[in-house]
Amino acid sequence: MMITFRLGIGVLFAAGLALAASPAINVTGDYVEARTADVYTGACFANSEVQLVGNLAVFGWKINKGVWNGVTLDGLAVAAAVKANTTLGSEGDVYPVKSVLIVDDRASLEQQQALRAFAQRMTGDLLQDIVRVVALPMEFQVDGGSIHAARVTLTAGTLARIQTRSIGDGDHVCGHEVTWYQPLSQTDHAMPAVATTHRFDGQGLNATWSSPDKRSAFVATFHLTE
Repeated sequence: MMITFRLGIGVLFAAGLALAASPAINVTGDYVEARTADVYTGACFANSEVQLVGNLAVFGWKINKGVWNGVTLDGLAVAAAVKANTTLGSEGDVYPVKSVLIVDDRASLEQQQALRAFAQRMTGDLLQDIVRVVALPMEFQVDGGSIHAARVTLTAGTLARIQTRSIGDGDHVCGHEVTWYQPLSQTDHAMPAVATTHRFDGQGLNATWSSPDKRSAFVATFHLTE
C-alpha cells in the first residue's frame, strides 16, 4: 500500500509540473495586411506618399492552432480595419487610431473575447480604440500550400477583402526598392507583397476605401507563446 501511495503522489506531482509548464498563450498561424501606401518602395515614392496616404489599412490573422488563457481558437480568424491620423509606420504621430474589429462568426462569445485580446496583443496599442465589433463569416485562404507563395485571400463578410500576389520584376519601378515599413502585427517571418485587392466598405471609421494594385501588403506567419 505504501508503494502504491508513493507512486500516486509521484504521478500527481508530475501531472502538476506538466500543467504548470503549459503556456497560457500558445497561438500559431498566418497573417496578411494591406495599406493605402506602398510598404515595398523606393525613397522617392515613399516621400511622395508619407503624411498624404497610408493612414488606412486592413489586416487579419488565421489561427491554425492555438489556446488563449484556456480558450481554444483552432481554425478561427479575426481581422481589423483602421484609420490613423497619418501614414502608419511613419515618424509622424499616427494617433488617434480608430478601428473596427471583425471576429469570426463561428466563435462563441468566449472565443470572440479571446480573439479581441489576441488581436490587441499582436498590434500593441494600435487597436486600443475599437469603435465597433462585428461578427461575420471569415475566410483566410493561402494558395500554393505556403504563406511564402504570397497568394493570400482574406474575406471578412462584405466589409473587407484583401488579395495578394508575390512581387515580380515588373513591380520594380525605380530599381532601389526596399521594405520601407514593418508589419503592423508581431510576426515570425514577413515578406512584402502586392495587394491586388484591398477594400473596406464598413461603417464606424467615417471612411471606406479601395486601394488595389499597390505594393502595400505583407504576408507572414506568427507564433505567440507566453
